[in-house]
Amino acid sequence: MASKDVQSPSNAVIGICKSLIAGGVAGGVSRTAVAPLERLKILLQVQNPHSIKYNGTIQGLKYIWRTEGFRGLFKGNGANCARIVPNSAVKFFSYEQASKGILYLYRQQTGNDDAQLTPLLRLGAGACAGIIAMSATYPMDMVRGRLTVQTDKSPYQYRGMVHALSTVLRQEGPRALYRGWLPSVIGVVPYVGLNFAVYESLKDYLVKSKPFGIIDDDTSELTVTTRLACGAIAGTMGQTVAYPLDVVRRRMQMVGWKDASSVITGGKAPIEYSGMVDAFRKTVRHEGFGALYKGLVPNSVKVVPSIAIAFVTYEKVKDILGVELKISD
Repeated sequence: MASKDVQSPSNAVIGICKSLIAGGVAGGVSRTAVAPLERLKILLQVQNPHSIKYNGTIQGLKYIWRTEGFRGLFKGNGANCARIVPNSAVKFFSYEQASKGILYLYRQQTGNDDAQLTPLLRLGAGACAGIIAMSATYPMDMVRGRLTVQTDKSPYQYRGMVHALSTVLRQEGPRALYRGWLPSVIGVVPYVGLNFAVYESLKDYLVKSKPFGIIDDDTSELTVTTRLACGAIAGTMGQTVAYPLDVVRRRMQMVGWKDASSVITGGKAPIEYSGMVDAFRKTVRHEGFGALYKGLVPNSVKVVPSIAIAFVTYEKVKDILGVELKISD
């Protein structure tokens, strides 16, 4: 007689699909909630240093509202959701699978069948998940960055994500769709890795220590507010470490776009970087070290609720769909 713990192939497939749906919903909800801050962050990252129109978060949001209206605040969000929904689905699912695989190997190595994932192992699982998800959806992120940078006063070249993808392929070749991939890979390791590692480690600590009565008495689980706080702390740590790489990645994505220089450099010179190191060097030389943190404030304001909402939405949707597997077992 088969064990109750063994799932049939059909049930396993259904569980995988539900897990992917939960991850996709988490990504779409969390990014749409902070779409105006996401757009402002990218605009600040590539803003023309010779014609600075806004410096702060409030000033920038007011400028977008005044010049482009309400729709301007959400420009590029459709493309962002088209990218982030599959990205988030793959990322959460990959983390679960990587966690299970790493935990199995760890137990085999230690000979302890009751061993649990350490923060460092969670960091490794999160890094694997981030690299897989980012690589799978990177072309969409690349064109999303260009779509987001376009304004009413800049030369329009792209009418949407499909048009942008086909135009880049035709004019710049398939390699152009992966410009900035290397700093993205390097950046995603601490960013996604720390997000998962910090979130899961904080949850484990709070569940075991039960400080300040933060455990829900009815379910013996952390309250939604506590989980949001854990996600916020995780997001803050991850994005602070990886942010300069995100700036360089976004600038490298503009290379080859014939209208980008009018947006970023005021038409003074074409944007050319020979690679990641060259992009770092030119950015610091021409604009100072602070340029590597352009847009950090709106990104910090954005990433805290975004990561928190994503984690909690993911777990809630999985509960609704009846998926027993948690982010880490």
